[in-house]
Amino acid sequence: MAYRRFCLSFLSILLWCGFVSAQELEPRSYSVIPKGFNVGVLGYTLSHGNVVADATSPIDELVLTSSVVVAGYARTFGIFNKLGRIQMLLPYTFINGTATVQGVDTSASRSGFADARVKIGVNLLGSPAMNVRDFQRFNEETVLGASIVFSIPTGQYWPEKLINIGTNRWGFKPEIGFSRRRGSFYFETYAGVWFFTRNPDFLKTATLDQDPIFSFQAHISHIFRKKSWIALNGGYADGGQTFVNGIGKNNFQKNWRLGATYSYAVNRQSSIKALLNTGIATRAGGDFTSFSVVYQYAWFKKPVVRSQ
Repeated sequence: MAYRRFCLSFLSILLWCGFVSAQELEPRSYSVIPKGFNVGVLGYTLSHGNVVADATSPIDELVLTSSVVVAGYARTFGIFNKLGRIQMLLPYTFINGTATVQGVDTSASRSGFADARVKIGVNLLGSPAMNVRDFQRFNEETVLGASIVFSIPTGQYWPEKLINIGTNRWGFKPEIGFSRRRGSFYFETYAGVWFFTRNPDFLKTATLDQDPIFSFQAHISHIFRKKSWIALNGGYADGGQTFVNGIGKNNFQKNWRLGATYSYAVNRQSSIKALLNTGIATRAGGDFTSFSVVYQYAWFKKPVVRSQ
C-alpha cells in the first residue's frame, strides 16, 4: 500500500502547459508528496485550432497546428515545516497554419523556443514537509495551497509578424488551490489571475497591452488500485482584452474548456501520463483541441552522512 501511494502521489508534480494558452488544465497540482523529491519530465503536445494567446485583429479565421516538445524539472522542499515546490519548463514549438489577414488568405510556419515557465508553490494547510518514512504513514485529507507562475519571454519573436511563438513580455499568475479527499476520489478547485507586462515591439512600432485573465479550474480524480488514476477536468477563463496603442480590440475571453487525464506508474520512479482537452464554448482565442503525452522520472537525493 505504501509503495502504491508513493507511486501515485508524484504523477502530477509538474505544471504542464501546451502552447501559450493561459488556461491549462492540470489536476493534482497541490498533491501531498515527500520533501527532497526530484522529477525530470519530457513531454509532447499536439494542438489544432486557435492556439495563439495574443490573437488580435486584423487576424480572422486563425487555424494552426502546433507541436510542442517540453523538457522540465521539479523539486520539493520544506519551508517553515510546509511542503514547497519549484517547477521549470522549457518548450520548443513547431507551428504551421492559415489565417485571414485584412481579407487576404495567408499561411505560415514557425519553429523555435517558446516562453519558459517557472512555478513556485507551497501547501499552506494539510501538507507538512515530510520525509519518505513519515509520508508513507500520512493520510491526505484537505489541502490548501498557493503558487505563482512566471512566464519568461525566452520565446522566438519577430516584431514585424502577427503570429509568433514567443510573446515578448512577462506574465505572472498567482493562484490558490483547494483539494479534498473522499476515499479514492479527490475534488479540487483552483483560482488564479494572469497579469502581463507590455509588449513594446508589436508590429515594430506599436505597443500591445493585455488586461488580466481570471482563470478557474475544477477536477475530479479517481485513484485506482493498480498504480493509475484518471481525472475529469474543467476550466474557465475570463478577461484578457488586448489594446494596440491604447485602442481596445474587443477580444476579451469568456472561454470554457473540458478535458481528461490518465496516468500510470510504470514503476517506483517512472510514470506516463496522457491529457486531452478541448474548447467547448469560446468567445476569443482558446478554441483548440490539445493532446499531450508526458513521461516523468522521479528520484530522491540521498542525504550526505558525515563521519564523526
